Amino acid sequence: SITFELFSSNCTNISQNASVLLCLCQSDLCLSRSAYLEKYLGPCRSPFFLPMCVTYLLIFVVGVLGNSLTCIVIARHRVMRTTTNYYLFSLAISDLLVLLLGLPLELYELWSNYPFLFGVAGCYFKTCLFETVCFASVLNVTALSVERYRAVVHPLQAKHVATHAHAKRVILVLWAVSLLCALPNTSLHSVETLKPRFGLTFPDSGVCTVVHDRWIYNLLVQVTALLFFILPMLTITVLYVLIGLQLHRERDCFDSKIGLNQDGIHQRARHRQVTKMLCALVIVFGICWAPFHIDRVMWSYIDDWTAENHHVFEYVHLLSGVFFYLSSVVNPILYNLMSSRFREMFREVVCQKDHRQLSISKVTLRSVWSIPSCITSCLHASEKCSVRWCVKKTIVSSQ
Repeated sequence: SITFELFSSNCTNISQNASVLLCLCQSDLCLSRSAYLEKYLGPCRSPFFLPMCVTYLLIFVVGVLGNSLTCIVIARHRVMRTTTNYYLFSLAISDLLVLLLGLPLELYELWSNYPFLFGVAGCYFKTCLFETVCFASVLNVTALSVERYRAVVHPLQAKHVATHAHAKRVILVLWAVSLLCALPNTSLHSVETLKPRFGLTFPDSGVCTVVHDRWIYNLLVQVTALLFFILPMLTITVLYVLIGLQLHRERDCFDSKIGLNQDGIHQRARHRQVTKMLCALVIVFGICWAPFHIDRVMWSYIDDWTAENHHVFEYVHLLSGVFFYLSSVVNPILYNLMSSRFREMFREVVCQKDHRQLSISKVTLRSVWSIPSCITSCLHASEKCSVRWCVKKTIVSSQ
């Protein structure tokens, strides 16, 4: 009989029979355990671990700091608890969950792709967390865009509809919808190990992956890409275009009455800044979320995983991860730090100075005096210009 040692790193322990030696050395029997796992699961540690670790740590520090400051400012200062800021608070919470829970797991998988140490429950939690916060972030951004559109284009309606209670209900609904939409994909995942071979099992090969029919996962990926990227992207783009057009019409109305004096020049500069801001929001949303969905769709569509496909997908996967987490850093910068009021509150939190009364006074004065000043500017303008523009200025200043 022929005796040999399984998973020996060479074939020296195999029988001297040349034909049997040639046959066995061309099979998986001659691979060490680590080489066998690497053959079927890929390298345990990503070759890009070091640069990705530095990038992720930088994203983690900046993102946690920015989103934490956002939550502290809104929670500490009652004057900042506006309907718009409720959505920003919810967005900051979803970003913090991504950074505090999701990013460390991602970094650990780059360090050790297998075995998955957290069991089936940990696999469910990881998948559900990523899906929920991903959907919640997109829905928060979309809801915030709708809120801004209503405040600018339909200010009279916003004055009655955009209440704190309404904002809280919308936020609860969108988080509930995000969780429900995350459950189907979560149910498709579990911990899977390599099948036993040569009478051996491979408990150290466990990975959290799709274990049910791939066609179901492929369908879910396509549906979620449509519902949580393409449709929100189109919605945000259309709403911000309408906001930009409304601001352009108001600028013309404003210029026709007061001309290009100092106030007119300041107003035009402000409108240009707002327009650039709206364009930046759309572009950043597309750049940050497109790689994430391309990565998922690519993984679901490829059946023949050649070496070239693996190589391309590895770069797409790394890039999608960077931009996915980068969105959690960009959100507080775009939505909060570019606001003069938020910057003032941030300085108070960082410097540990209690200027709360002064801040409230500034905000209150700005809100109170916005109505008479705009009425004076539009005193002889059309009814549409005077009423809509003045109400809108009051809403924006109070938010």
